[in-house]
Amino acid sequence: MLTILGFAMIATFLVLIMMKKMSPIAALVLIPALFCVFVGKGAHLGDYVIEGVGNLAPTAAMLMFAIVYFGLMIDVGLFDPIVRGILKFCKADPLRIVVGTALLAAIVSLDGDGSTTFMITVSAMYPLYKRLKMSLVVMTGVAATANGVMNTLPWGGPTARAATALKLDAGDIFVPMIPALLVGLLFVFVLAYFLGLRERKRLGVLSLDEVLEQEKIVKDEEKSGSEETVLVGAGAASAAGSGDDKVRTTKATGGAGSGTDADSEDDDVEDVRLQGLDPNRPTLRPKLYWFNALLTVTLLTAMIMEWLPIPVLFLLGAALALTVNFPHIPDQKDRLAAHADNVLNVSGMVFAAAVFTGVLQGTGMVDSMAKWIVDGIPGGMGPHMALVTGFLSLPLTYFMSNDGFYFGVLPVLAEAGAAHGVSPLEIARASLVGQPLHMSSPLVPAVYVLVGMARVEFGDHTRFVVKWAAATSLIILGAGVLFGII
Repeated sequence: MLTILGFAMIATFLVLIMMKKMSPIAALVLIPALFCVFVGKGAHLGDYVIEGVGNLAPTAAMLMFAIVYFGLMIDVGLFDPIVRGILKFCKADPLRIVVGTALLAAIVSLDGDGSTTFMITVSAMYPLYKRLKMSLVVMTGVAATANGVMNTLPWGGPTARAATALKLDAGDIFVPMIPALLVGLLFVFVLAYFLGLRERKRLGVLSLDEVLEQEKIVKDEEKSGSEETVLVGAGAASAAGSGDDKVRTTKATGGAGSGTDADSEDDDVEDVRLQGLDPNRPTLRPKLYWFNALLTVTLLTAMIMEWLPIPVLFLLGAALALTVNFPHIPDQKDRLAAHADNVLNVSGMVFAAAVFTGVLQGTGMVDSMAKWIVDGIPGGMGPHMALVTGFLSLPLTYFMSNDGFYFGVLPVLAEAGAAHGVSPLEIARASLVGQPLHMSSPLVPAVYVLVGMARVEFGDHTRFVVKWAAATSLIILGAGVLFGII
């Protein structure tokens, strides 16, 4: 019964958000609360939620201050050279921009933290996608898939968990997997190429100056149109006719991207991040550029070396960056207010996800689902348990946390494989192939950073990315079998 209710709860959540019947925050809270009552453990809902919130509170704190920190770095111009470098390479060509997104996400993923990867990638690429009317789900999908492949790094989490759960050396698991992972990463670049080619065919190739000039023309015409609408009598009729022409002009210049799933934001709404392309914005601090660069490098180094807990590092970094770059209190308040929307959106998602994971684990649904899946493996598949583990890693790491899979399910799979002579190393390597899909799971806090900062509906992102992420995982699995790694 718990198994059925567990799968039903996850399916209900995914269906409702993909059909846009509920917001992700509401669905993450209300659906597990309802199913907790169905299970007959409604009296323990508070305990499950508090436990879930407690487990994710450090993550929420880290994300809050990390968003503030990187938002400040964008404001002061730290990433402007990166944006200019990407512009120089991409030449406002949608194909190159999508490939550049995959490349940037893969490089930044070397720090082993998905949230940081998504914040830097979206911060650098969002203005390009928005200005050129490109589909934002392409950006989130490519970034998430590239990060999913790189998430298998020993310091990224899954490999360390697999090594701990099976008492193996992380290097013995990861190093032989490198050829298969490189094939998966190559597939992501090929995917980015074809998605970019599709965007190029839809939009054409414009220079950024041409795009900004078109925007200026449209805004001037709209302003003129708004002034004309106050006319009455015969003049009103003339204004109405010119207004029709303005609508056509707007659609011709900006409508190319209006039909995409991701472009749900009103183009007329001023977005503070679009100012990242403005070389004259008042928040720039060119004299402090090297201080900010050194601070960021030090922060990332401290995070990788684990000198302090990550939430503490970003808290200290955000406070120091805010104080040095904006010494006046009113300026500090303005900067915090400018990024409050992103902070509230992402942290709210994380705490809502804590309700979902708390109920899923507290009621025993996760354990029941895992046991049902493992028990359903035919006895004749024993000699092929590595391959079975690879296939199972796709749905299991999507529907449960990495901790639940690697510490709860993987030891059982390894034991079943050992009974048929399959090495635990092969099982451990196979367990990594589902990570490209896992990074878009609703149970991964980092994905809410990605969709929140990109202002993409989670359902739109899910519909777009699942098929490509699953294909990437299967490519890695196939390469592992072909190379004799799995």
